Amino acid sequence: MTLFWIGAIVLLIASIAALVWPLARERTQRGVAVAVAIAVVVTSLLLYREWSNWDRTQAAEAAEQSAMVGRLARRLEKNPDDVEGWMMLGRSQLAIGQYPLAQRAFRRADRLEEGRNPEALLGMAEAMVLQADGEVDERSGRLFEMALVLAPQSEKALFFAAVAAQKRGEMALAIERFETMLAMSPPPEVRSILEQQVASLKGAGVQGASLPSSPPSEPASADAAARVQVEVSVSAAMKPRLERGGVLFVFVRVPGQPGPPLAVKRVSVDLPVTLELTARDSMVPGLAIQAGQAVEVSAKWSKDGVATPRAGDPIGSIAYQVGRDGLKRLVIDELSR
Repeated sequence: MTLFWIGAIVLLIASIAALVWPLARERTQRGVAVAVAIAVVVTSLLLYREWSNWDRTQAAEAAEQSAMVGRLARRLEKNPDDVEGWMMLGRSQLAIGQYPLAQRAFRRADRLEEGRNPEALLGMAEAMVLQADGEVDERSGRLFEMALVLAPQSEKALFFAAVAAQKRGEMALAIERFETMLAMSPPPEVRSILEQQVASLKGAGVQGASLPSSPPSEPASADAAARVQVEVSVSAAMKPRLERGGVLFVFVRVPGQPGPPLAVKRVSVDLPVTLELTARDSMVPGLAIQAGQAVEVSAKWSKDGVATPRAGDPIGSIAYQVGRDGLKRLVIDELSR
């Protein structure tokens, strides 16, 4: 941002000089030259305020978060054995999307606790999952399993360990863990997802086989309602940032819910484009879009085809009511932070 302002000031001075210098050379026109210079500055400020899509509040918050993380990191340089400090640093880096650094902070806390801190293990695994855009792989799954041993009543550990069990094909174990969560009286929206997971796994009719290659088929009426339709376009301000050969990712998530998205679609097309996401686009069998859900649909343009969120990627998002909203417009109109 500093370079932006330096460049803007240099261009403004150059513009003023080009307009004012011919007038300033004439003594009788110097008053006019001063008025022109003032007009250029005032007009530039007004136009920037009117047309700029920069979110000043969000930028200030991001700057404050980064400053806080920096202060905490410097404090830990002097107190490297502060377990809670490393945990706080990991959570802060997780919140601002610095997933590799968050993993490192949680790993340091885990080593200081000699592998006995379930929150450190969960933080490390969650950072891995977020970096992989919701994918629970072998490494993160192993950490969730270790955290579950230390904290058997942790809802986060239970959920992700159940997903990891699904990925390994251990359906009976996944069902057991989801049912344990159901017995813990979760909120209605979470209960609905867990019940769907259990019903889907039991309906598959296997207790130890590998994962089905595609989600179980649904009744035609339910399938017609459980879909998200969006027309993805790009704002004029963002259009120059969409390089040719890039990849569009569209995600459907339950707002505020960690873990894999309900659906993901990856396409290499020019914008605008109309897309439909259904249960066929689910990452985890049984965890799919349901009619009646309030979800968030987000789009990301990646120049190199990487789904992992990174600062500076063109993005956009909208709220969507599954089964009620039809085709909605989703505009890529900002940069991820």
